[in-house]
Amino acid sequence: MFVDRVLSGMRPTGNLHLGHYHGVLKNWLALQQKYECLFFVADWHALTTHYDSPEIIGQNSWDMVIDWLAAGVDPARATLFIQSKVPAHAELYLLLSMITPLGWLERVPTYKDQQEKLAGKDLSTYGFLGYPLLQSADILIYRANLVPVGEDQAPHLEFTREISRRFNHIFGKEPDFENKVAQAIKKMGSRKGKLYSELRNRYQEQGDESALIAARSLLEEQQNLSTDDHERLSGHLEGKSKIILPEPQTLLTQASRMPGLDGQKMSKSYGNTIGLREDADSITRKVRTMPTDPARIRRSDPGNPEKCPVWQFHQLYSSAETRNWVQQGCTSAGIGCLECKQPVIQAILDEQAPILERARMYEKDPAQVRKIIADGCEKANWLAEETMRDVRAALGLGYL
Repeated sequence: MFVDRVLSGMRPTGNLHLGHYHGVLKNWLALQQKYECLFFVADWHALTTHYDSPEIIGQNSWDMVIDWLAAGVDPARATLFIQSKVPAHAELYLLLSMITPLGWLERVPTYKDQQEKLAGKDLSTYGFLGYPLLQSADILIYRANLVPVGEDQAPHLEFTREISRRFNHIFGKEPDFENKVAQAIKKMGSRKGKLYSELRNRYQEQGDESALIAARSLLEEQQNLSTDDHERLSGHLEGKSKIILPEPQTLLTQASRMPGLDGQKMSKSYGNTIGLREDADSITRKVRTMPTDPARIRRSDPGNPEKCPVWQFHQLYSSAETRNWVQQGCTSAGIGCLECKQPVIQAILDEQAPILERARMYEKDPAQVRKIIADGCEKANWLAEETMRDVRAALGLGYL
């Protein structure tokens, strides 16, 4: 039986900034409380665009893991691992490539977008073209059914669903499937087996979505069915054969767009970031020198918060009371820009304090960080191998 399992990863770009914290890590902290979570360092993905500078990947990976732990990702609740330490990712990526139409890869929107944004790099490589398929392998190998994604990544998840459907259609044809389905239904008992069949017929003959939901719920309640029987009946329910690689679903999470110091999205490429572990003096200096409403040339000039990048920080960090104070003080010239920035500076430093405290603990004990990752890699390898046994068997490679 498949469990609710979340998978998410980050490319090792080195020390993270507040954009990563508010856009991704805070969601991870909430998800680890509700689901089985796997969070991984996507070091192979880093090579798809930075193949010419591999020397930075190692240190960047460890720095990023410390940032995760400092932010509050809990290795007792989530599995943390490094992609390249689970070789089965590459194996599944290769096997999936055998059935992936070239046109599917070329139509992924980010393929051309990234080539244009990174025009200075030669990205006419198989690795870059195939990175959406590697992402699919990352998800499918853990049978992760929930994937938190932003709008820009939604096409990648739909691509993964298409790959899953294609794989199951081609390779999910199990010998004597109908007979095994009948035996599995018998195990449910006469009453529940009859109900399952009725719900299946309603869904397949009338397209009744409520019947599909009810049938899935019924299957989840069956404790006497093996994992294989659950897969067979789930596939039979929707007119498929055995589901080897289940389709992942989009996990809608609260999106928080962290502005940069210049009002654009916070990004290293724009040079407008505040590091997650940046020192207090540097943060203070950066915020104090942020651009403000260009109409406020003098202290006595009234301004408009909507035209000021600092206002975006207030919306994220300040209370309603503070925001009202800013609105009134700015539009009436009752406060100056430095006064306006001070609550933002203090809020960032307050948020950062427990993060820095945890970071110092892990910085002083790198062996502990490596043990966390080693343990996570061990579990990830075990989960991946479970899937790969089924995949190899489906492809006729389980004969050794």
